[in-house]
Amino acid sequence: MACPGGRLGALAQDRGAEVVEWRAVRQPGIGAVAEWARLRRIIAEVQPDVVHLHCAKAGLIGRLVLRGRVPTVFSPHAWSFFAVDGLMRRAVLGWERFATRWTSAAVCVSAAERESGVAAGIGGRLVVLPNEVSPSSVDAVRALTREEVRAQLGIATPLAVCAARLARQKGQDVLVDAWETVRAAVPDAELVLVGDGPGRAALQAAAGPGVRFAGTADRDASLRWLHAADVVVCPSRWEGMSLVPLEAMALGRPLVVTDVDGMTEVVPPSVARLVAPEDVTSLGHAIAAVLIDPDGAEKAGRIGREHALTGGAGERSADQLLALYGELAARGRLAAHA
Repeated sequence: MACPGGRLGALAQDRGAEVVEWRAVRQPGIGAVAEWARLRRIIAEVQPDVVHLHCAKAGLIGRLVLRGRVPTVFSPHAWSFFAVDGLMRRAVLGWERFATRWTSAAVCVSAAERESGVAAGIGGRLVVLPNEVSPSSVDAVRALTREEVRAQLGIATPLAVCAARLARQKGQDVLVDAWETVRAAVPDAELVLVGDGPGRAALQAAAGPGVRFAGTADRDASLRWLHAADVVVCPSRWEGMSLVPLEAMALGRPLVVTDVDGMTEVVPPSVARLVAPEDVTSLGHAIAAVLIDPDGAEKAGRIGREHALTGGAGERSADQLLALYGELAARGRLAAHA
């Protein structure tokens, strides 16, 4: 695994992977040329049989390095052209269409992500392998009662939690604007934003009473916040398929989510209240409605937990991904001997 290190590198190493440091940042910029050179050196040294690139930045640099010489898998995790407008959107979309010639397979985390790619004119092989959160992966957090977790976190009031990178895609600005509506109905309600990102300063400047910033949290800490929540909120403007609603369902927590691709595909209507993206008023009323009706919220949470227990698509996804790697590696070996 080539990555900047951190928690991802540590997890991969714990599971037996060889981790190579690739000094790179999330956002594009003048440093991309140096990042390209570093990845090129890593590829030359490791000589992989298959390369799997995750998200737009690695997808850009990696495919420019490889140019189809090694079987290449790309996972967009939400198409990058949704993040920009105007001429930039045309340029990004043009790149994604062009780069399919250097992509053996694009792995989409939802059927909606695949469909939006096809509709945008992205050709080639697009495979749907849904994200997955195993219910057993949250058992350590569920071993504690919600009351115990809330006491540890110092929570004694109705609580909404949004766990995501603080960025425009995730819609926390809409949630912060909606919080006045929530507090009008539930005056002691508290909102906790778990995570960090480029939008933090603006969000803090806009936040009113009852909004707390928990900052960066590892997965265990994030799961504790979700477990403590009376409602988990996912106000995204767009998604591939978010892990947070899957984690919330595994923990048996009710949801308020935006009606966007990749969200509604995984969250049953009986578990979540759906609102249109960027609809401040509807978002506020939906959150308040869950907080005001704890019995209904608990029922929705139980349904979500049952849905998570009977899912299992992600385990099939893991098997299918391994099979894809094997197929592409074998094809690469045949091509090398041809």
